[in-house]
Amino acid sequence: MGYLVSALLIGFAILIHEFGHLLAAWWMKIPVARFSVGIGPKLWSFRRGETDYWLSWIPLGGYVLPAVEDHDEFLKVPVGRRLIFAFGGPVANIVLSFCCLAVYNCLQEGLSFWAVSAQPVLQITSMIGAMLGAIGGLFSGGGEVSGIVGIVAAGDHFVAGGLINVLRFLNALSISLAVFNMLPMPPLDGGKILMYSLEKVDRRLLRLHEHLTVVGILLLLGLMIYATYGDVSRLLN
Repeated sequence: MGYLVSALLIGFAILIHEFGHLLAAWWMKIPVARFSVGIGPKLWSFRRGETDYWLSWIPLGGYVLPAVEDHDEFLKVPVGRRLIFAFGGPVANIVLSFCCLAVYNCLQEGLSFWAVSAQPVLQITSMIGAMLGAIGGLFSGGGEVSGIVGIVAAGDHFVAGGLINVLRFLNALSISLAVFNMLPMPPLDGGKILMYSLEKVDRRLLRLHEHLTVVGILLLLGLMIYATYGDVSRLLN
């Protein structure tokens, strides 16, 4: 049961990330063809305006599909709007983390202005610093990374401890998702932000986008395989 709950929490953190992109698209007047809760085949849907809202069969995460024919058409959207659209997901995860920490602090220390305002900000800042240090450790050979297998396995122990540990686990998930997606590597949000920013310097740099995206996808696949191998090895041991 714990494994199922931790998997659903991962899906919820991803869904909040995608909902952040949806809100940013609405704000920036970027047309959206589809917003899906979950992935895979459609279970149920409705249409509002120009957007189809799906409930998909696999309740893990979701996605936002802009109403464009291809990537070139999306690049016709003004750079500033695309930047805010890319920032929407990580910002939503930071907001989710803030909410988790505010509730956690109140449960642990009692309701106070400090517990629901400045303290979560300091906690988030500290966690981001620690995660950036851990990422740096990967390149120096002193770090360790977990994939979905390791996260679900760790979540099984967390969620068994009740609401307090669920909040801690969801907070860690959400911050991790925000930090990971802000890495300056396409196709992650941070990579898109980097490329859009370079576009403002010289639009000819746009031609690098597709090539760097392919390289980034290959690197991410390699990282996933490496992380999954490490997760399975640790579980077997």
